[in-house]
Amino acid sequence: MEFADRHDAVTRRWVSEAIRLVEADANRSCDTHLHVFPLPSRWGVNLYLKDESVHPTGSLKHRLARSLFLYGLANGWIGPTTTIVEASSGSTAVSEAYFARLLGLPFIAVMPASTSPEKIHLIEFYGGKSHLVDDPASIYDESHRLAAETGGHFMDQFTYAERATDWRGNNNIAESIYSQMSMEPHPEPAWIVVGAGTGGTSATIGRYIRYRCHATRLAVVDPEGSAFYPAWVSEDLSLKGRGSRIEGIGRPRVEPSFQPSVIDRMIQVPDDRSIAAMHWVREVTGRDVGGSTGTNVAACVDLIREMRAAGEHGSVVTLICDSGTRYKDTYASTTWITAQGMDIAPHLATFHDFLLS
Repeated sequence: MEFADRHDAVTRRWVSEAIRLVEADANRSCDTHLHVFPLPSRWGVNLYLKDESVHPTGSLKHRLARSLFLYGLANGWIGPTTTIVEASSGSTAVSEAYFARLLGLPFIAVMPASTSPEKIHLIEFYGGKSHLVDDPASIYDESHRLAAETGGHFMDQFTYAERATDWRGNNNIAESIYSQMSMEPHPEPAWIVVGAGTGGTSATIGRYIRYRCHATRLAVVDPEGSAFYPAWVSEDLSLKGRGSRIEGIGRPRVEPSFQPSVIDRMIQVPDDRSIAAMHWVREVTGRDVGGSTGTNVAACVDLIREMRAAGEHGSVVTLICDSGTRYKDTYASTTWITAQGMDIAPHLATFHDFLLS
């Protein structure tokens, strides 16, 4: 009898313990809150913000990082000495640095040089290293190079985000939304609104909606300069964009995790409107949110106007992706906004008028 055996009992035990540690982290965390946005009750339309900023690492990407680590461990790609490498605009890298430290693994984040200093500090706080590049489009090649150089594993969130999370349930974000909405006046949302970053969140929610036979429509918002919106409209996924100023969403290319067929509508939001909505959310709710949350809420306002014009009642759900504390020197700074050539005042005025209509 002839055979080949690569079983490594020591590594297998380490992987089992690593998975236990990652799962224990999830077990310690309660579900994220679903906040009611204050709209006039006479409208018959309710807006909810699911607050993903309360995860241990402060953003929606904590869910993704957990899934990516479990996926890498279960596939045998991550072992006791593996260097973890990721291409990121910041938040995913922060969350992955957290999990790498939990498992005692070195971590390198490959990010655009424009990434906010607050995110770079958080990556370093969790023991990771930042590898900054001037050309955002080069983060993929640099990540592959560093992984090969260190004998490490490139997590590649942009490829694996849509498959690392179980879209059928297992405590994913879609299942959480519907569970939390079950006692609300309109428990089945008319719309769920999310941004396109990796494409993983929209893929998970879109698949879950169909799998559970919900009538909910999925709207994906995209900032200006991103490739997702023009590619979806034209059905040409090879289209490129210049990239986005709204960190965490928008990409210069259509990422492999993006699943256009599960999306009912795409909405493109100008950057100055995203930033205005971010400031408006803080004014109205007292919650300090980031730019991508502003993009989400700007689109929700349009959808709610449309529902009211059509005489529809129902609910709209979107996400607080992260906290505005990460953007004190950028989106929250009037100096930065002016330097970018943006004028958020007209958009703020329209948001103020929205609640008075």
